[in-house]
Amino acid sequence: MTKVDKKQALKSSKPTDENSLVEWVKTIGVSLLLAFGIRTFVAEARYIPSESMMPTLQVNDRLIIDKVTYEFRDPQRGEIVVFQPTPVLREQGFRDAFIKRIIGLPGEQVQVKKGVVYINGQPLAEPYVAAPANYEYGPVTVPPGHYLVLGDNRNHSFDSHFWGFVPRQNIIGRAAVRFWPPHRIGGIPSP
Repeated sequence: MTKVDKKQALKSSKPTDENSLVEWVKTIGVSLLLAFGIRTFVAEARYIPSESMMPTLQVNDRLIIDKVTYEFRDPQRGEIVVFQPTPVLREQGFRDAFIKRIIGLPGEQVQVKKGVVYINGQPLAEPYVAAPANYEYGPVTVPPGHYLVLGDNRNHSFDSHFWGFVPRQNIIGRAAVRFWPPHRIGGIPSP
């Protein structure tokens, strides 16, 4: 191969500016598609805007919400879930997602009496609450396909005891991991 042939071969193997632009567009497009797909179907980041879940979650904690688990099983008592506003909350003008702890499962009777939550007449052990509730609630029966949710900061939480039950289809996912602030990184425990 002559020097001219080598130069010609090298020249034809170099990408053109047009090819580079097409590759960049493809890379960015695939990245955006993956990011959208992951956020829509697998997991998404959320932050805590209020004190309603203290002491478990602090204001401005950043969480990863797992959207896959509930495709394979139902939500469980004690899990912290993110959900879209219920019809009652939408009527009141709420549009942003809420985060609360599942307390009552479909078909269960729930009552809050003298600071204690009772499920079907049995007291619920709740080591995660900031302080016992200073209100009375129920007894109510959770309808099929719905959940009763309460904040861990019972006396400072706008939750089911104000506005009712969360339909299953409104639940986005469960709080799985705290990734901010760095000194509090870790899983979100469920009792």
